[in-house]
Amino acid sequence: MLALSIRGFAGSRALNRPFIRTIASARHKSFETIPSSPIRILRSVESVRRWRRPQYLDHRIVGLVPTMGALHEGHLSLIRSAARESHHVVVSIYVNPAQFGIKEDLASYPVTWESDCKILAELDRELADDGGNLGRISAVFAPTTPEMYPSGFPGQEVDSKGSFVVLTPISELLEGGTRPTFFRGVATVCMKLFNIVQPERVYFGQKDVQQTVVIRKMVRDFMLPTEVVVGPTVRESDGLALSSRNVYLGERRRKVATVLYHSLKAAESQYLDGNLDRESILKAANSIATNFLNEQAALSPERRVRYEIDYISLADPLTMEELTKVDPEKGGILSGAVKMLPVESPQPGEDLGHSGGPAVRLIDNIVLKPSAKV
Repeated sequence: MLALSIRGFAGSRALNRPFIRTIASARHKSFETIPSSPIRILRSVESVRRWRRPQYLDHRIVGLVPTMGALHEGHLSLIRSAARESHHVVVSIYVNPAQFGIKEDLASYPVTWESDCKILAELDRELADDGGNLGRISAVFAPTTPEMYPSGFPGQEVDSKGSFVVLTPISELLEGGTRPTFFRGVATVCMKLFNIVQPERVYFGQKDVQQTVVIRKMVRDFMLPTEVVVGPTVRESDGLALSSRNVYLGERRRKVATVLYHSLKAAESQYLDGNLDRESILKAANSIATNFLNEQAALSPERRVRYEIDYISLADPLTMEELTKVDPEKGGILSGAVKMLPVESPQPGEDLGHSGGPAVRLIDNIVLKPSAKV
């Protein structure tokens, strides 16, 4: 298997160690588990590799679901998929600082270790009762930053010096244009996680579609012996894609946060109606986004929501490069990003969201399927 070195971030955001129990074994040293469950908590690279060795000998399939915690139903759907296809599921919980820019929301990113543990314990019991699963959640990998970056964390600056995995030009497009260190951080930490856990399969959600394209390219280009499985985006009843960052929205901004989804759906309708040219498809999306914005601008500061559209894209499904026309045999990817600005005139007692409702960037996408599959 691949032999690259790796480690990650949780040092300053240390996990709550009291919320565990310790079990002694005749064959192993004592180890931590999530309360009321057999799920092991592994905090070091060595502990993961020690746990992993018997799975090789027993020819057991290991599936990895990488997360940054703040688990929601989107994460759980990936874990369920992994359990159907793997004897052992490993969930990593690690807030990787390398994929946050200097001015981004690392300090306020939700850390929900205790609730995440409870969610995983409940889900594992559900999986145990479902006879259709091949396996269950066997372990949570919860490393610290010094563990993940043994030479020291190189920093979040664009010109930081250190050991990175960089895939160009895809990491410079769309999300990479606004967040120049994001995909460098994602690819680096995923390479580390893949090397540590050495899973047969890794599971990602389609909501972060450019991330899935980057990871698939990394696996292909570096010939990593793992399969990338992409699960569908899980949405709220009104279409908003589930995201750990939704907790920042608060009640007022949450009502308008579906603007991106509705814009992308309008563009998708053009494609489904047979329009393949970029102008027709994106014009429909931009029209919806502009109408939403005009409606909000007409309201008083006490009621309105301010937001900025970063981009709405029509891109190639393999390269994420912009298309002038969709090839119906290949399809395409509609994607976008919107920055929800802080509430302009908060009202007494108003729910502003987690951490006081800072600006929050939301992303979404819709895959335009090849015409033969539409």
